[in-house]
Order: sequence, then C-alpha cells, then structure tokens
Amino acid sequence: MMARATTRPFNVADHLNTAEEVAAYLDAVLEEGDDKLLLVALRHVVKSRGFDNVAQEAGLRRETLYQAFSEAGNPRLSTLSRVLGQLGMRLSVTPRMKDA
Repeated sequence: MMARATTRPFNVADHLNTAEEVAAYLDAVLEEGDDKLLLVALRHVVKSRGFDNVAQEAGLRRETLYQAFSEAGNPRLSTLSRVLGQLGMRLSVTPRMKDA
C-alpha cells in the first residue's frame, strides 16, 4: 500500500522572504490593475512580516494596520507609504506601455 502524501494549503506569505520577492509579487499584482487584489497582496506582505512588527516599525497602531488592510480596508496614502517604507519599498510611477 502506498503512503499518502501530506499536503498543506499554499500560503504566499511563506514565500515572501526577500525585498526582491516582495517587489516582484506586488509588481505582478499591480499589472492586473485590480485594487482589491492589490489590497489582498499587501495584506499577504504585511502578514509575512508580522502585523505587530510592521505596525510598530511604521509608527502605526496595530488596530489601524489591521483595519487598513482588512477585506473592507481602504488604506490612506500616508499609511501605505509608511508601511511600504518599513518594508523597504517605495511607490514608483512609470508610463504605461501602449499596445502595439
């Protein structure tokens, strides 16, 4: 009899170990152009670093961070900038590529 394979649910937060991985993940999500998906991705990144740690390092209350990145959240630009800064990221704007 064959042994059963054990599996566990995939958790993207377990795979966001470097600043480069985080940047690539967020960049890929931004390409989709879906605000809700971006909020989910940001929540994954914050979760990977620990909500308590990110809140403390960004100078935010933990409750504020949870609320901003909840499913119904809508983080202010100042909150987003502080969190991204704490994660070693920054916002950047580039021109859209025109379809050829």
